[in-house]
Amino acid sequence: MKSKLFCALLLGCFCWQGVSAAGVDVVTRRKIGQTLTRIVAREVSGGYVRIQGVDASRSRVRIYTSVGLSYYPFREQNLQVMYDSVRAVLPSEYRKARIELYTDKREVRELIPMAYRTDADFLKQVRKKKIVPFVNRTERPLVTRQSAAVVPSQGLAGRHIALWQSHGRYFDQPENRWKWQRSRLWMTCEDLYTQSYVLPYLVPMLEHAGANVLLPRERDVQKYEVLADNDAAGQYRETDGPQKWQAGGIGFAHLQQVYRTGENPFQHGTTRRVRTVAGGAESTAVWRGDIPEKGEYAVYVSYESLPESTDDAQYTVRHLGGESTFAVNQTMGGGTWIYLGHFLLGEGEQDVVTLTNRSRRAGRIVTADAVKIGGGYGNVARTACDSLRRPDVEYRLETSGYPRFCEGARYWLQWAGFGEKVYTPKENKDDYKDDYMSRAHWVNALMGGSERMPDSTGLRIPVDMALAFHSDAGVRLNDDIIGTLGIYYTRENKGRFEGGADRYRSRDLTDIVMTQLVSDIRAVYEPEWNRRGLWNRAYYEARVPGAPTMLLELLSHQNFADMRYGSDPRFKFLVSRAIYKGILQYISSQYGLPYVVQPLPVESLATQFTEDGNVAVSWSPVMDSLEASAAPTGYVVYTRIDDGGFDNGRYVDKPSLLTQQEPGRIYSYKVTAVNEGGESFPSEVVAACRMPDQKGAVLIVNGFDRVSAPLSMRRDSLAGFYVGLDGGVPDRQDISYIGEQRVFDMSMAKCEVDSIALGACCCDYETEVIGGNTFDYPYVHGRSVARAGYSFCSASVRALEEHSVSPEEYSVVDLILGKQRSVTIGRGVAGYAFKTFSPRLQDVLRRYMAGDGALFVSGSYVAADLWTGEESSDKDRAFAEEVLHYTYDGSHPAERNRVRVVTSHAGFTRDEYRFVNDFRPDRYRIETTDALLPAGGRAFPVMRYVGNNRMAGVACAESRTFVMGFPFESVESDVQRDRLMADILTFLGSGETVSR
Repeated sequence: MKSKLFCALLLGCFCWQGVSAAGVDVVTRRKIGQTLTRIVAREVSGGYVRIQGVDASRSRVRIYTSVGLSYYPFREQNLQVMYDSVRAVLPSEYRKARIELYTDKREVRELIPMAYRTDADFLKQVRKKKIVPFVNRTERPLVTRQSAAVVPSQGLAGRHIALWQSHGRYFDQPENRWKWQRSRLWMTCEDLYTQSYVLPYLVPMLEHAGANVLLPRERDVQKYEVLADNDAAGQYRETDGPQKWQAGGIGFAHLQQVYRTGENPFQHGTTRRVRTVAGGAESTAVWRGDIPEKGEYAVYVSYESLPESTDDAQYTVRHLGGESTFAVNQTMGGGTWIYLGHFLLGEGEQDVVTLTNRSRRAGRIVTADAVKIGGGYGNVARTACDSLRRPDVEYRLETSGYPRFCEGARYWLQWAGFGEKVYTPKENKDDYKDDYMSRAHWVNALMGGSERMPDSTGLRIPVDMALAFHSDAGVRLNDDIIGTLGIYYTRENKGRFEGGADRYRSRDLTDIVMTQLVSDIRAVYEPEWNRRGLWNRAYYEARVPGAPTMLLELLSHQNFADMRYGSDPRFKFLVSRAIYKGILQYISSQYGLPYVVQPLPVESLATQFTEDGNVAVSWSPVMDSLEASAAPTGYVVYTRIDDGGFDNGRYVDKPSLLTQQEPGRIYSYKVTAVNEGGESFPSEVVAACRMPDQKGAVLIVNGFDRVSAPLSMRRDSLAGFYVGLDGGVPDRQDISYIGEQRVFDMSMAKCEVDSIALGACCCDYETEVIGGNTFDYPYVHGRSVARAGYSFCSASVRALEEHSVSPEEYSVVDLILGKQRSVTIGRGVAGYAFKTFSPRLQDVLRRYMAGDGALFVSGSYVAADLWTGEESSDKDRAFAEEVLHYTYDGSHPAERNRVRVVTSHAGFTRDEYRFVNDFRPDRYRIETTDALLPAGGRAFPVMRYVGNNRMAGVACAESRTFVMGFPFESVESDVQRDRLMADILTFLGSGETVSR
């Protein structure tokens, strides 16, 4: 005890001049500092270490260093190496002494995260509860997906995570206008940019691992919002069983179009309540909504939490894929919007949500209030406070006019029922500060009344940790990457959380996430990715929350070298998975649970007809080279019929499924891999349809799996993204793109005027959702194939390359190439991906065509990638000329998005077709198209581009090929696609049936 007190006094009293020690001179101390700096610099930039003092004896040498040493990710193995390196530069009389290193007021062994400590002293302190993990337990989580085919048993099951995606649009009171908090650069701004990681990737990964994820901003990018409330006529109805519905307490009501500060919609209405039953007749509540158009909508519910509330209120959401059921723990979370999930809903008036009073325990209370469907537009109106008003300016209340997902947390939190102390801690005088301060107070408002904040008033949600996802500023004039910074704070509340856990658990979280993130980026895409410091600083978002919290500054949104990676969906997926793995490691260490990572998505999907009239769906698992625990133990197959939604899935324990199909209907399938840690992201979609009285059978092959950033170049004095040449391919959709880059001049890199700085961009699309690769094109093509009277199966191109499916069984192959094209990522060290015709694919198609096959190919780069691609070769060009019978006549902007049929061949309707060349929420954009020339045989032009009259489609009757220099699925109308597909199949069958 005296020894520990002595150490504490030394640390507390230590000054910058250091402590002198006989035998350890200035030269030795300098060598120690240089040694430690070299070790830190191998992993961390800016980790300069200065020796502030040394206390040496023959048995122990204590070395006190500057804060730079604390930036290092300490582990038991590297710490021993560090000790040995320091010992090597000490005078001989200290070579056998025990080395102790101190930084940031801690001995560095204490900076090893709990997840990685195995030494006996640590385990002893844990047993004696001198080291306490941060845990926040509850018997049942906030929301449980009861209709899920598989529920994680390890992973993050039952955990609650607070997460937010940095800033958002806010009202600048001194300027009396709404604006972004960060600059418009590199086709985005931070207010939207970090959402492109959090919403499509990180949140689903955490949820697939079993976590409940709570956000202080709107998570739905759907612009429509539909409300259904018990206080509104026609939106709500009840049925009574033995237990009758009765009036409840205060609840939600939407009585006004806009809300001013202090106006809380959750104080304007009432709730309903009923006692639960364990069996017999039920009482139900049904919410009805008029859905404006078919689409994906988030569904939220609200209720009142009471001392006798049930912890398993049964909600059912009806959607186009069927019904999904959830158990909501109403003992927590009352008086706000509780997210259930995203669902595909059809247009029109319909019952959307049903609540029953059935429970595993009778006599508890179920409450019913409102349902929110979709994201909608912001409805909080702002104006300048009295103290900031100028006499010559007219002030009026004004909403942002933007979709709610664009707005900052301060406005969502008001709409979600939180009090003024949460959403406006600056008392309505500073929206900018309110936004970041409100996020921190929101965490505590969630936790109030839970195990870790029992004496505070709140929603009683047992939050385990919080993470603020930001991007940073900063510019490098060369091609250097600024990289990743982590921030935490440990000094608040005497360095302890409620319950006794050390606030250095926040450092554990930050270190683990940063280490995983940087390690994965270096291993996969960029070996030189920069790891910055681990800052222990009193940032508001890190200081105030009552749970371990990390601020992540992923990269610099100002720096071109960073954003070349940061604009790529593949990078976003990798980063989000690394963050998820880091969170999983941290939480597993706190609860003493096994560390099991959810699998990667499966690949090589195929559907094939069987002799007994069924359909076989097959796929292959993908092993994660970065994570051994991510091996799948089973799979879930989701099914969609025609243009409906996907169902809740069916579990299978092997990579195949034999299933029945009703003739004449299109069945689509997507697959996830599962293990104890959770569920992977879904695969691409494959489809099949067996037509009665079929004209023949077609194999649709999806060779379009590209997702990538726009074309980027750094040349001499110019740098930037060239969206007009190749705008890249978003993964499903892009919610961060705001407009094309305008300034490419590298001399403007450090210009302080944002609108003319390097990377400055337009803002035409900052409220829009941009469509990308849906991975659902076999259905689009297949629908036209079926309408032409042909059956079809489909497969991924990898399944074809691996011979999992045989094209010889089909008279026609339809190869989808979309915007497939050889591209790299960042500065290109990871090589190229997404080649149109890989060597293996060329071999398969050569054999197929040699056996009297027929082939339809369409895509924007069907020729350019073989003639001008970075990996193109003479063999590629020979394949195009000899097998597909075309050559390359240049690529051209798709400004006039029309092609005209010019052939006199009787099989083709003389028509004009339009394709998509603008941004849309559900279609990817075509920037350039390939012009083709016939090559050999009886090849001839079929289509020409309107405007330049170059050939858009080339056919060869002798070898039965038809190739288009634009994607078939980009044709605008269903009617035109159906007509074109029918013509193509007729031609490839030479006017006869194409059935074998």
